[in-house]
Amino acid sequence: MQKQGLSSLALQKFKKSFWGVFSFWFIMFMAFISVFAYVLAPDSSQYSNQMHLSIHSKPPGFTVPILVVPNSLNEDQNFFNRIFFGDANPATEIPISTHRFDLTNIYYTTYASDGLKGLENSVEIPLNSPMSSRPFVTQRMFYFGTDKYGRDLLSRILVGARISFSIGFVAVFISLLIGVFLGSIAGYFGGKWDAVIMWVINVTWSIPTLLLVIAITLALGKGFWQVFIAVGLTMWVEVARIVRGQVMSVKEMQYVTAARALGFTDFRIIVKHILPNILAPVIVISAANFAAAILIESGLSFLGIGAQPPMSSWGAMIKDHYNYIIVGKPYLALIPGLCIMSLVMAFMLIGNTLRDALDVKA
Repeated sequence: MQKQGLSSLALQKFKKSFWGVFSFWFIMFMAFISVFAYVLAPDSSQYSNQMHLSIHSKPPGFTVPILVVPNSLNEDQNFFNRIFFGDANPATEIPISTHRFDLTNIYYTTYASDGLKGLENSVEIPLNSPMSSRPFVTQRMFYFGTDKYGRDLLSRILVGARISFSIGFVAVFISLLIGVFLGSIAGYFGGKWDAVIMWVINVTWSIPTLLLVIAITLALGKGFWQVFIAVGLTMWVEVARIVRGQVMSVKEMQYVTAARALGFTDFRIIVKHILPNILAPVIVISAANFAAAILIESGLSFLGIGAQPPMSSWGAMIKDHYNYIIVGKPYLALIPGLCIMSLVMAFMLIGNTLRDALDVKA
C-alpha cells in the first residue's frame, strides 16, 4: 500500500472541516465579485458613482422609474477596460415620478419625496438615431437602498470588495517579500546579522501598527497605492519573526548539514531546502495578515486617509453613514460593516483550519 504524502494528508484534513471549506468557497466567491464587480453591479459607471440626490438614503428594495438618456460622447474605451474598470461614459439617469411620450419628446416630472412635486421637463427623441442611443424609461430597484448621495449601495458594496481584496493581496505579498528575506538571513546566519535585524524588528514592533501606517501614509501621500505600500510595510514583522524562529530550528537538521557537506551555496540551501519545509506557519500567518490588512484599510478609510473619493471603500461607507444609525437608517453603515466582518471572519477561519491541517504532529 502506497503511503500518502504530507500535502495529501493535509488536504484531506482540510476537506473534513466544514468551516474551512465554507470559508474557502466564500473567499473564492468574493474574489469573483471583486474581479467582475462592474459586470455584476447595477451601476456600471466607474466606481459606481452615479448620484441621484432626489432619492438619497432610501431603504432596501426601493423602486423608482428612471429616465435613461444615453451619452452622445464617443470615448475610446475597449470592451475589457469597460468590464474591469467601469464605464467611463455612462448614460445620464434621472429618477422620475411620471412621464409621457409623443412623437418627438419624452415629458417627465422629476422624482421628489415627502409629498413635494418635482420639476417638469422634456427630452428630445432623436428619431434618426439608432434605438440604442435614444432615451428610455426603466423601472429600477435598489436592492440595498441608496446612500446619502443617492448612489446604488449594492453597486458600491460590490465595487468596494475589489479594494479590500487588493489591499489584502498586495500587503501580504509585500510582507512576505520583506519578512521571509530578513527572517531567513537572521535565522540562518545568526551573529551580527541576527542582532541588527532583530533590532529593526523590535523597533518596528514597538510602534503601534495603525500609528505607523498613518505616518507612512502621510509621508507617501493619501491615495490607493500608498495605502497598499503602507500596510505592507507594517505587516512584515510577524512574518520575519516566525521565519527566523523556524529557520533557526530547521538549519540544524541532518539534510541541511548534508547539503553543506555537498558544497551547496547558502542561497540554495535556504531557498531549496529550508524554506519549503517551513511553509506551513508562513501560510497560516499570511491568512491572518490578509484579514488584518482588510481591517487596517477599513480603519484608514474611516479616518479619511485610505482610498479617496470617489473610490468605493467599505470603511469609507461606514464613515459616511455611521451617524445615520441614530436616525433610523442603520443599514447604510451596517451592510458594509457586515461585509468587512464576514470577509475577515472567513480568512481567520481558513487560517485556523490550515493551522490544524498542516500540523504534522497531529
